[in-house]
Amino acid sequence: MLRILLIDDTEKKVGRLKAALSEAGFEVIETGNLSIDLPACVDKVRPDVVLIDTESPGRDVMEHVVLVSRDHPRPIVLFTDEHDPGIMRQAIQAGVSAYIVEGIHAARLRPILEVAMARFESDQALRAQLLARDQQMAERKRIEQAKGLLMKMKDCNEEQAYTLMRRQAMSRQQKLIQVAEQIIAMAQMLG
Repeated sequence: MLRILLIDDTEKKVGRLKAALSEAGFEVIETGNLSIDLPACVDKVRPDVVLIDTESPGRDVMEHVVLVSRDHPRPIVLFTDEHDPGIMRQAIQAGVSAYIVEGIHAARLRPILEVAMARFESDQALRAQLLARDQQMAERKRIEQAKGLLMKMKDCNEEQAYTLMRRQAMSRQQKLIQVAEQIIAMAQMLG
């Protein structure tokens, strides 16, 4: 059963929405408004999806969304009456997975939440790929730096320095980046 953290930031009664979520087969684990510390609440109750119902997503709503997206990533669905495309873009950039305008209908809840979860998973996969590429680039830079240091220390060419590093990595059963970091550390220590 999907666990939904329901945040109601409107003057409307939340009972109808809570009932519609329960009727659709979801577990509503908490309701409140944005006066709570949303990131702490998400950390505490660990919902599958955060659903925010607000008349107009202002600065406070966006700040909460950014903090949750950064610290406790979850699919976030925002129901609002606000039609402004600029605000919609801001919400999506802040981390909202689905931005739904003009009302909540019980029959639409399940597909909306499924789309939000699929989009969130896709975004998380892209972020992981980007992070892996950034790490690879950083490692390549360090390997190149170590190769340059080795070329100076051993008075050898690039290919010879790389071969020396590879041999060292294989003999010690280490990754090339580990050998590179050792060379850099040694060069720094020796000044």
